[in-house]
Amino acid sequence: MLEDKKIAVVGAGHMGRALIGGMVRAKLTAPKNITASRRSEEALSELRRLFGVHAVADNRKAVAGADIVILAVKPQMSGAVLSELSSRVSKKQLIVSVMAGITTETIARKLKKACPVVRAMPNTPCLVDAGATAICAGRYAGERDLALAEAIFKSVGLVVTLPESAMDAVTGLSGSGPVYLYMVIEAMIDGGVKMGIPRAVAAKLAAQTVFGAAKLVIETGKHPAILKDEVTTPGGTAINAIHTLEAKGLRSVLIDAVVTATQRSQELSRLYAD
Repeated sequence: MLEDKKIAVVGAGHMGRALIGGMVRAKLTAPKNITASRRSEEALSELRRLFGVHAVADNRKAVAGADIVILAVKPQMSGAVLSELSSRVSKKQLIVSVMAGITTETIARKLKKACPVVRAMPNTPCLVDAGATAICAGRYAGERDLALAEAIFKSVGLVVTLPESAMDAVTGLSGSGPVYLYMVIEAMIDGGVKMGIPRAVAAKLAAQTVFGAAKLVIETGKHPAILKDEVTTPGGTAINAIHTLEAKGLRSVLIDAVVTATQRSQELSRLYAD
C-alpha cells in the first residue's frame, strides 16, 4: 500500500524516528521516499546515516510533494507547526497526527483545508517494534486513509481502530502506560535488592518477569485474573503478596493514574483547540 507513497515525518524525534525505522525495516517504502524534519543538524545527519532518508530542517520543504504527512511534534508546538504548514499542504495529502490531545477537527481547522486526518496514539515501545497504537478517522478521512495509517503503525506493533471519543482514554491507558510499568519494574528491582539480590540481576529478573507475564496474557488469551489464580496457591507466597498489594491500593492507584492521564489529554484538547 505504501510502496510508491512519499512520506514526510514532521518532527522526527523519538516517535517519528521509531516510525521511520519501522517503515524502513518492514520495507513498506524505500528510504528515498521518506523525508524527515528536525531542527538540529546533528539529528538530521543521524537520520540520514541510520535510515538513508532525506532529512531537512524546514518543515515546509519536508511536506512538499508528500502523499502522507506524519505530524510527530509535541502538542505545545501544534499551533505553530500547523500554521506554518497551512499554506503548503493540500486536500490530497493524508495527515497522520501523533500529537497527544489534538483533535482531528482542530488539525483540519488550523490547516484551513478539508484534508483527510487520521489521529493516532502510539507509545514508546514502538522504538522496539512492540508498540500499541490506536487510530481514528477524522471527518474527511475514509477507509483507505485508515488502512494507510494502519500499515504505518503495524510496522512498529499492534494497531486498533477506535472512535475519536476514546482517544483521550487511550492516551491514559497505553499512551502513558509504559511509564506506570517502568515504575513497577523499578520498584520490583529495589525490592529484590533489599532482599539481597544484586541490582543488575534484579533488573534482568524484574524486566523479564513483566515481559513474560504480558506475553502470557497475549498468547493464552486468558483474563489476567485467571492467570493470577493459576499461580496463587493456598497459604503460598503469591497470596501473601497479593494481600499486601491490595491493602496498599495498587489496583486503585493504577486506575487513578489512567484516569488522571486521560483528563490531562482532555485538557490539552481544550487548551490547544484555539
